[in-house]
Amino acid sequence: MEATALLAVAREAVDTSYAPYSTYHVGAAIETSDGTVFTGCNVENANYSNSIHAEELALSKAVEAGHREFEQVAVSSDRRDGVTPCGMCRQSLSEFCDDGLRIVCEGDADTTTYTLGELLPNTITSEHLE
Repeated sequence: MEATALLAVAREAVDTSYAPYSTYHVGAAIETSDGTVFTGCNVENANYSNSIHAEELALSKAVEAGHREFEQVAVSSDRRDGVTPCGMCRQSLSEFCDDGLRIVCEGDADTTTYTLGELLPNTITSEHLE
């Protein structure tokens, strides 16, 4: 799928976000290796630590459906400020994706594409647990 099309899907997910505390609405879309797309939005909780991030929700829905290989992730916010996945989301993505995973981030005037390896170098892997 073209990055712009995946961003459009992520942008739609922004509209379903529940963010009454931060008022920062985020949507994400993840494309699997077979072209299936799953979306997620942030869902806040008054204690913040129980909040769910858009990228994690999209990834979780894909994994629940049996997918383990991914092509790219798109992230957007209601502010179109070029938001990137936070460190926790990057680590979650690294569980299933290699350093080459494309992460497309929407800014107001432009779109920036990163690789997971650029955003999270020297990630923690299962090899560190041995």
